[in-house]
Amino acid sequence: MLVLFCIIFAIADGCNYKQTTAKVNKTLNFGSKLVKKILNIIIKTVIPLLLGAVILYWIYRNFDFTSIAKALDTMNMWWFWASCVFVVLSHVLRGWRWKLALAPMGYNPNASNCVYSVYIAYAANLVVPRIGEVSRCVVLERYDKVPFAPSLGTLVSERLIDSLVVLLMTLTAITLQWNVFTEFLMETGTVDTANAFSSVERIAVMAVSALAVIIALYLILRKMSLWKKIKSFISRFWEGLTSLLRMKRAWLYVLETIGIWFCYFMQFYLCFFCFSFSSELSFPAALLLFVAGSIAVVVPTPNGAGPWHFAIISIMMLYGVSSTDAGVFALIVHTSQTLLVALLGIFGLIMLQFKR
Repeated sequence: MLVLFCIIFAIADGCNYKQTTAKVNKTLNFGSKLVKKILNIIIKTVIPLLLGAVILYWIYRNFDFTSIAKALDTMNMWWFWASCVFVVLSHVLRGWRWKLALAPMGYNPNASNCVYSVYIAYAANLVVPRIGEVSRCVVLERYDKVPFAPSLGTLVSERLIDSLVVLLMTLTAITLQWNVFTEFLMETGTVDTANAFSSVERIAVMAVSALAVIIALYLILRKMSLWKKIKSFISRFWEGLTSLLRMKRAWLYVLETIGIWFCYFMQFYLCFFCFSFSSELSFPAALLLFVAGSIAVVVPTPNGAGPWHFAIISIMMLYGVSSTDAGVFALIVHTSQTLLVALLGIFGLIMLQFKR
């Protein structure tokens, strides 16, 4: 319709053939860009939200939500607030570690700006999964004049280091809880587990999650192929990627990395003591649940919503926790910590306004 309108308008206006063609092409280009923007929004925002919503609906479709109110009435809030402290501390340590990684390249951003950028990054991931890294780089580029490419390179190094930590924690958890781990893989858990999630449902959830990961990897690789066309960008990117090799205080980077993951674990582990049904779970059990949740959030949904709940509920039931109690734990812990992340993001945005 737009093309037809453009042709009629051009003829009525007395335009020649070339002018008409130019207007048609302009209209087509505008339409093409509009469609691409819409598709980009759908892929980055709508699909992750829908994926998370579908998995959550599937998990909680027969759930008794009145049990949440009962759990909140008896919840030990001291342990909850203690876990919140570790949420904040993990963000602070991550910001400090990033500042340390940028130092070998001659950049010395404000430490508070690095922390605020982390607050904003995690909040941004709630809206558009995996966009947090980009937002961190944008913040430092704007407020501390740190070039985008090298700062992004340091984040790639950061991700590699964190992946190694998760791998080590996973191997440790599997070693300590081998029987539970194999039981989970073989799907021979308790009666509650079998009733709550059938084999078909488990396969369906995992298949959808795997498909989402594949799509996310494809989008990342496609963007990386565009970056490779810009030599200067790649040069700076590589500079940031290798900055760790030139770091003078590598021991501090390692110490802060350990601190970050200790805080991540503690913010999860302390929540066990908020409820009577989970307070008796062992430390190895908590470690296995933690690494399962850490792997689940790889699926591109807002803060891992859906896959994280599925992993936590499934494994908690293998330890004898009822499906209802496991569902309560997953929903309260994930929701409360997600709200805290969002509030920290808002706080970070507000504090940056005073930096102008």
